[in-house]
Amino acid sequence: MPPRREEPQYRPAPASYRPPEPPRRQAPRQRKRRSFGPLKILGALVAIVVVLALSMMLWADAQLNRVEAMPEQRVANTAGTNWLLVGSDSRVGLSDEEAARLGTGGDVGVGRTDTIMLLHIPTVGEARLVSLPRDSYVTIPGYGDDKINAAFTYGGPQLLTATVENATGLRIDHYAEIGMGGLANVVDAIGGVELCPTEPINDPLANLDIQAGCQKMDGATSLGYVRTRATPMGDLDRVDRQREFFAALMDEATAPNTLLNPLEFFPLVTNTANSFTVGKGDHVWNLARVGLAMRGGVQTETVPVGGFADYAVGNVVLWDLEGAQALWNSMR
Repeated sequence: MPPRREEPQYRPAPASYRPPEPPRRQAPRQRKRRSFGPLKILGALVAIVVVLALSMMLWADAQLNRVEAMPEQRVANTAGTNWLLVGSDSRVGLSDEEAARLGTGGDVGVGRTDTIMLLHIPTVGEARLVSLPRDSYVTIPGYGDDKINAAFTYGGPQLLTATVENATGLRIDHYAEIGMGGLANVVDAIGGVELCPTEPINDPLANLDIQAGCQKMDGATSLGYVRTRATPMGDLDRVDRQREFFAALMDEATAPNTLLNPLEFFPLVTNTANSFTVGKGDHVWNLARVGLAMRGGVQTETVPVGGFADYAVGNVVLWDLEGAQALWNSMR
């Protein structure tokens, strides 16, 4: 027979025994809701705008046209920062319709300069903007005596820079050039500029018909204003208008209503990038420095003129040598 199985014996628990309590279920943690107050929202928007602006500036800098503008033979370094600002009569890139609207005539390439200005930005003090009439009679290195704008025709920006350095004794640090179509585009991008002609001007060749007095001019009208010679003093009047225009353009481009308005700021940056040709070492922030320097005040003048003469190269502008030398010395 199989062995007998004994039943297990159960003993009662002592009176002091308490069964363990089941583990408590912890309530799920509630995530704190982030508070987006007005200041945080404003800060985020400012950060986004800053990032977009920096990105746009870097993109624009990459779009600038660059040329070798500094000559191999340089004059000694001089005080402050000197810009050579050139307005060419290039029609390159303009359609027939645009050329007709701007009154520029046909495509003559990039062979001449209508505007030559020297901008001197001192370490301390007011900037100075000096016009060099395009028919100024100077010595062009390697070519002899000729009109100053012929240097651009013979050797482009490098030869023009070398000619200006030799004529003034001032070292050129930066170079910027803009053509006709580019100038009009930049003006239109910022909604026009205010200019103040002292007399009415009617010049069909420049598509210009304006009255005297301060008025807002769009790109096409501004271009006609700086190009026309239909006033009593011809080129000498024109260089005055060119300085007036450039100062007005820089003032409007750096105004808070332009810099803080995306509808004006971004078109300005884009059109500037597409319109300007600068030296190989120049950048968008260098151009911005020009605007800020001029916004702080600028003294405008034309190199002292001693008279006119007829030479083999045509009718030329003669500098007052003593007055011109005093001017250049004051900038060194």
